[in-house]
Amino acid sequence: MATVMEFTSPADEFPLGTVFENLPAVSVELERLIPHETLIIPYFWVRGAEAEDIEAAFEAHAGVINIELIDSVDDEYLLRAEWEETYFGLLSALASANIAVLSGVGTNDGWRFEVRGENREAVSEFRTICQNHDIPIEITAVHELLPVQGDGYELTETQREALVLAYERGYFDSPREASLEEVATELGITQQSLSSRLRRGHRRLIAGTLIR
Repeated sequence: MATVMEFTSPADEFPLGTVFENLPAVSVELERLIPHETLIIPYFWVRGAEAEDIEAAFEAHAGVINIELIDSVDDEYLLRAEWEETYFGLLSALASANIAVLSGVGTNDGWRFEVRGENREAVSEFRTICQNHDIPIEITAVHELLPVQGDGYELTETQREALVLAYERGYFDSPREASLEEVATELGITQQSLSSRLRRGHRRLIAGTLIR
């Protein structure tokens, strides 16, 4: 059965984390990770700085080959990064174990990841790879995917918890009875993490109920 693991990692351990040295107020959220031959190309959103400053900050990383601005929405910027084949770190470990990234949010305080393996063996393999390459991670939760009523879609426990609590607190009401910050505080996570869980939960629910 598919297994979900949540873990944290230091801000500078992930290749994109070097941006926090120059722009400590920004937040970074991974959009998707695409294996491309021997490279892993991440698409990611950055908030809290101007596009020109963001590109310059990321390009300062020694392993980065290219940073490209793809799109922008208000004060959020979607970028695409490539880096050298010889780099081996957290992304390489995830790819080696065939682990899918459900969400990844980074701030100056560190990274929070939610990933999915085909089974517990895949998750265990990822942990072993990290240990063998001295990649520091701190596992905060491991659980199986929970099927939701109906066919064709699944939610993780954390996505279901976030959606249900947001609904119960009136986040989806108009006018809202609770803010994103209030719901995030109750869950003990950042606003960025909550926003990511809600968005991915919505995507899974829509895919399973409206898209046939």
